[in-house]
Amino acid sequence: MTDALPKTYDPVGTEARWQRAWESSGAFHPDPGAAGEPFSVVIPPPNVTGSLHMGHGFEAALIDAIVRFQRLRGRNVLCLPGTDHASIAVQTLLEKQLKAEGTSRHELGREAFLERAWQWKAHSEGTIKGQLRRLGYSLDWQRERFTLDEGCSAAVVEAFNRLHEQGLIYRGEYLVNWCPASGSAVSDLEVEMKEVDGHLWHFRYPLSDGPAANGRTHLEVATTRPETLLGDTAVAVNPADSRYADLVGRTLTLPLVGREIPIVADDHVDPEFGTGCVKVTPAHDPNDFAIGQRHDLPLITVMNRDGTMNEAAGRFAGLDRFEARQAVVAAMEAEGFLVRVEPHRHSVPFSDRGKVPVEPLLSTQWFVTAEPLAARCRDALDHPAGAAPRFVPERWEKVYRDWLTGIRDWCISRQLWWGHRIPAWFVVSETGGAITDSTPYVVARDEAEAMAKAEAQFGGGTHAHPVVLEQDPDVLDTWFSSGLWPFSTLGWPETGAADLQRWYPTSVLVTGFDIIFFWVARMTMMAGALVAEGGGDPAAWMPFRDVYIHGLVRDENNRKMSKSAGNGIDPLLLIERYGADALRFALVREVAGAGQDIRLDYDRKSDTSATVEAARNFANKLWNATRFALMNLGGETPASLGEPDATLLQQEGRPLQLADRWILSRLARVNGETAERYASYGLGEAAKGLYEFAWNEVCDWYLELSKRRLQVPAELEGPAREAALADQRSARQVLAKVLQELLVMLHPLMPHLSEELWHGLSGEPDATFLALQHWPQADDAALDEALEASFAELIEAIRVVRNLRAVAGLKPAQPAPVQFVTGRGELAALLQEATADITALTRAESVAVLSPDQLEVSRGGAGGQRRALAGVCGELQVLLPIEGLVDLDALRGRLEKDLAKAEKEIKGLAGRLANPNFADKAPPAVVAECRANLAEAEAQGELARKRLAELG
Repeated sequence: MTDALPKTYDPVGTEARWQRAWESSGAFHPDPGAAGEPFSVVIPPPNVTGSLHMGHGFEAALIDAIVRFQRLRGRNVLCLPGTDHASIAVQTLLEKQLKAEGTSRHELGREAFLERAWQWKAHSEGTIKGQLRRLGYSLDWQRERFTLDEGCSAAVVEAFNRLHEQGLIYRGEYLVNWCPASGSAVSDLEVEMKEVDGHLWHFRYPLSDGPAANGRTHLEVATTRPETLLGDTAVAVNPADSRYADLVGRTLTLPLVGREIPIVADDHVDPEFGTGCVKVTPAHDPNDFAIGQRHDLPLITVMNRDGTMNEAAGRFAGLDRFEARQAVVAAMEAEGFLVRVEPHRHSVPFSDRGKVPVEPLLSTQWFVTAEPLAARCRDALDHPAGAAPRFVPERWEKVYRDWLTGIRDWCISRQLWWGHRIPAWFVVSETGGAITDSTPYVVARDEAEAMAKAEAQFGGGTHAHPVVLEQDPDVLDTWFSSGLWPFSTLGWPETGAADLQRWYPTSVLVTGFDIIFFWVARMTMMAGALVAEGGGDPAAWMPFRDVYIHGLVRDENNRKMSKSAGNGIDPLLLIERYGADALRFALVREVAGAGQDIRLDYDRKSDTSATVEAARNFANKLWNATRFALMNLGGETPASLGEPDATLLQQEGRPLQLADRWILSRLARVNGETAERYASYGLGEAAKGLYEFAWNEVCDWYLELSKRRLQVPAELEGPAREAALADQRSARQVLAKVLQELLVMLHPLMPHLSEELWHGLSGEPDATFLALQHWPQADDAALDEALEASFAELIEAIRVVRNLRAVAGLKPAQPAPVQFVTGRGELAALLQEATADITALTRAESVAVLSPDQLEVSRGGAGGQRRALAGVCGELQVLLPIEGLVDLDALRGRLEKDLAKAEKEIKGLAGRLANPNFADKAPPAVVAECRANLAEAEAQGELARKRLAELG
């Protein structure tokens, strides 16, 4: 059986082999009619924009751990893959390519441009799918979806029509985020706030009808965007600001333009900020837009969609917005309106895709009325049956609720070609063949339906007045189609679709905290409008039962990883070096708690990571442990060996040994803890617990304790041999059971490695997968809390003995007597029972377990007590008599050197801390480290003194 596992673990080859085997067999392609409680996850669809990053790797590790555990629990699990068409990202990339070729999308034409986009998508999507496979995702590739595929596209059209029929979609003029680089409106999520060094310009706006009663001739305003003053339609002050109370209702003359604008009172103005006067440009600032709505101010747009100034900008028309900024400042200074200029660091909204500052611009767009949808979701949180959805951790529910409160209408149209074209047709025959802001339109599911609606509404169809339609050229915001993802992927709007009936609502959504509103809330709002069908228990229509919020992956300097920052890591680099299982385990194990960011150390010069390397070492440890078992199981498997039943073995006259009972109790406890952690999304805690159990308890202790029992000496004969063989079989049974169950518990985190080792251990054919087995039933009868606590003391005692041997300088194979002193009867009994184990693990010449009284008697005997080194763990004293075994003078000399070294360190560290320049001015972390080092040096010095005292 040892031939089943090579000497060295090859993660890349092993992972590729099992990934092919799972997929080719359809292991993760569930039947809707199969038995088992349904459990479903639709993965957050990555954008088809090239390749995945470490954030995707982290999310994949979390999701796959969850769904693999649920399969082991016997659930009917669907994990559905898919990708998002990413309108702006893809179009921006393609337009850059076309520009490099000396052409543009307009020269190419819409049809040819879209054909090119589909070709690019096919190539890019292949890269992403390959990466998802390399990550070990147990996805149902036969159900793979794409937001622009036929089914999802049909769902988008139906959703738009239904929302429009409900009066929740309208077309109107509103202030939107405009990206001049991409020529499109962008969502709030596609806007990144960046701190920039700019200026604050202070200008005078003169009163139109002469000085005020107090002699004031002007108001002073400040702005970071001087070019927008050309569109000012008011100056606002706070109504409670006594400085300007007598000026409210009067007018100012707008410099450079000559337009008279009113002074208005509005609560939005902070009287403590600046001069307490705010210029109001309703067509170029969202706050000003709101002020303008309250005071019925005109909307004057002074900028074109390409970022240049328009005719309303007067003499500045045609200038780029940043050129206009300089020109306006120069003109204001020349005409005596510039008061001063201050350096000013402030946040500027940038287009995440276009990489330029966005402009708030008035634009006629399509909007979703969001408040009725948000209200339904808020009500779901307060439903008597419990909050829906349930957030993990719970604190993120408040963030979700806050986003749903005071929500603005959602701009869903984008001036792009790649995406879902808006299913609205303009009746251009009513406006001279052109689409204008006043052109009537009809919303329909296809052009034929649109024509029928238009003809009915406008009396068309006659030769004299034929109806002419033109479909809206814009596409929908990708978040619109993404908002349908949990149900469009399962067959909605076909309510009888088998997948929709079986797996909707989905079980859990795993996503980052940064898109709680932009995606999570939009999915719940869309489900409330389209699936709820008038109300009912939110649990029936809410798109997911749980929302598991994870943090972000950060680099070694604690910065968020991103491609634009140049600090991202391609997960394939680490997978090639360490394997996907090692990467997955490292990422999950680093999770301190749901919603917390994780920090991944990484050496960029060598593409190495200490965190992932430690996980790779763990994989090797498991590999070697399983190989050891295979070499010592006598060709048997866990099935052929049978269960190590303590009661049955007792009847057979071969009771389980102390180490067996301990490891079986620990196995049962870890089984229950791990299952609970997986089920409650405590994935980081599950990984940490399994690591400690596997590495420390199974490999470092149980394997070592079982070695002497697994090999029966050939010279043994008769009853002694029979007893040894019986004990060997017990050890084999326990070892096989522990390893097999451990591999099942590790499978959600390290699927390929566990699958490989499980097959090697169990001897099952490749057609049988660990991935489809059942979670092992915990043996509650084996649980023994007292034994676990006592055995932990035994382990510590052995560690103390080993440490004392190291202090004494004993050679590894050199035997030495060991004495344990305790007044606790149960601990003494355990040590007596473990004498053989202690002897094997400490090279003990003899093991004596004494009471304090017995120790005193031995000291008072002939010749007195031999010199010994002493150690303590808990209530147990450990003695290592060394007289006659080592050179006491040489040992004394080493200890004196250790003491001198410690005292030198103590003096230096205490001196640093006594220096006010260090203690008061150094960073707190540095001071804390110095204190910790001092405490350690003091402890080492005290220990050396104690050892010297013991030597006399």
